[in-house]
Amino acid sequence: MKNKNIAIWAGALAIVGAAAWYLSHQAAAAGAGASAAKGAAQPPTLVNVISPRRQDVPVQLVANGTVTPLSSVDLHPQTTSTIRKVHIKEGQFVTAGQLMFTLDDRGDLANVDKSQAQVARSAAALADLERQVQRSEDLFARKFIAQSAVDTLRSQRDAARAQLAADRAALQAEHVTASYGAIRAPMAGRVGAINVFPGSLVQLATSLTTITQLDPITVAFTVPESALAALLQAHQRGAVAVDADSAGRRVAGTLSFIDNTVDPQAGAIRVKALFDNRATTLWPGQYVSTSITVQTLKDALVIPQAAIIENTRGTFVYVVEPDHSARQVAVTRLHGFGLDAAVSGLRGDEKVITEGKQNLRPGSLVRLADSSAGKAAAATAVAER
Repeated sequence: MKNKNIAIWAGALAIVGAAAWYLSHQAAAAGAGASAAKGAAQPPTLVNVISPRRQDVPVQLVANGTVTPLSSVDLHPQTTSTIRKVHIKEGQFVTAGQLMFTLDDRGDLANVDKSQAQVARSAAALADLERQVQRSEDLFARKFIAQSAVDTLRSQRDAARAQLAADRAALQAEHVTASYGAIRAPMAGRVGAINVFPGSLVQLATSLTTITQLDPITVAFTVPESALAALLQAHQRGAVAVDADSAGRRVAGTLSFIDNTVDPQAGAIRVKALFDNRATTLWPGQYVSTSITVQTLKDALVIPQAAIIENTRGTFVYVVEPDHSARQVAVTRLHGFGLDAAVSGLRGDEKVITEGKQNLRPGSLVRLADSSAGKAAAATAVAER
């Protein structure tokens, strides 16, 4: 009887365990179905899109540079004297050859007069010897004097000629010395600060003022050595356009100089650009921003740089397919400028996703922002899936 009761209890426990197992598996299946239904009802990702545009894109190198004059001269006197008159003002523009300073040249002018008198005396002495030689030759022809007398007079005549030439050279030297009394502008430019006044004693080391050429003018700057090849190729093709930004005003110029060596420490090469500066937009010593156009990408596809994704798998963008799913497209960044970039790898008729791409995976459903048609199409795609 006891064994019969045990068998009944064992059977009952087996039935209860089987029922519990059945119920637990039914609950698990129901939960999985609910999760699948929830996944199927996941809303599309909201994105913004833009169509690539075609345009010519200039490839530019941007650098900071310093304005440097083509020529700047520090004026010094070439003799010791005193300033008699100052003919220019500080900050004045002068032309080449314009009189700037007059020195006290009375002593030099007196030496010029003295040399002129010496030339006149030597010329008179030579003329007298010429006449004597002529008479001696006539007398020698008549055999009234010896040949030695004629030779002596000829020698004296030649010496007088040499003396006259020396006196004339000395006169020319005195004229040159006297010309130092008038200091003229060696070139056109702008006068700097004037350091002397009438009556000032000046010597060879005395700086009178400076003249700086402002038009044309150059800007010196450096570019990375990685850009040297493109820069040289552009320079060989012809004039390379350079822009300088001076206090918000753009000035156009051309590349004029590329140094013959690369700075090994900085990894950069020094270049210069020449600018027309008639409006005096650029000033010597000024710090300006420059850009060099080394190439122009014709009819390039341009998209916002925010649309480009770079990771270990490469560089790509997401585009919207007709069924409102996202697809990856590999692109190559040709040149970035500002907020945009010229790329290759696109046809040009795609809808490139610019915002919302961080939540996407290939094949993810998307919905275009502020687009009723996009919402309806995305809902249809969700229902079909």
